[in-house]
Amino acid sequence: MAPGGGGVWRPGGRRPPGLPNKKSGPRGPLFQGAARRAAPLGGGTPREDGAVQGNVFGTYLHGVLDSGELLAFLNRRRGLLDGVCVTGGEPLLRSDLPDLLEEIKSLGFLVKLDTNGSHPDRLRAVAEAGLADYVAMDVKNCPERYARTAGVPGLDLGPIRESVAWLLEGHVDYEFRTTVVKEFHDRAAFQEIGSWLAGARRYFLQSYEDRDTVLCPGLSPCSREELEDFAAIVRPFVPGAAL
Repeated sequence: MAPGGGGVWRPGGRRPPGLPNKKSGPRGPLFQGAARRAAPLGGGTPREDGAVQGNVFGTYLHGVLDSGELLAFLNRRRGLLDGVCVTGGEPLLRSDLPDLLEEIKSLGFLVKLDTNGSHPDRLRAVAEAGLADYVAMDVKNCPERYARTAGVPGLDLGPIRESVAWLLEGHVDYEFRTTVVKEFHDRAAFQEIGSWLAGARRYFLQSYEDRDTVLCPGLSPCSREELEDFAAIVRPFVPGAAL
């Protein structure tokens, strides 16, 4: 997916806390449940089928709506959709992202920003300007295995560590998430991830799904039982860790 692609929250996606559910009112289920009214926009849905993604990691490409098409789409759906999920690729690579988010917010939509954390300054600027109501940051693996998981030898983890630390300070509502791949993750990795993310508000594990769009074939998902075991390892550090 090209940088800056996005999507409206899709059925089955998580609803960020604070996002009203129009079937049950503003105090209804939050983004731990299913988003009931959503459709893909230029870049499709938040991804659950790639082990790695973003400008550092790419699993597949989608077409992208230009800003005019996207805003026209959203304008026709005011009152029908709750919010927009800006995903990727890495949305923060898009230089005009703040302007686009400001226009989306002006239409009355809440904004969820998906990021891999590689641009902490841009993340901070967008959040501090009130242009993102919720941030979902992908944590690919424990620090020692990040470069291998990313497929980028010598990857500089400094920016990613900075984004994690800033989110942990609670400046914006957020979650961390990891797409679990048998070849990259094990119990020791999640022990380290838990220590790294200690005190986080939310942490989700999602299963890798092999598809023909994945750029690194031959990877394998973990079983539900393995995922539950990994979540249990993280919970002493992040009590709300869940699948």
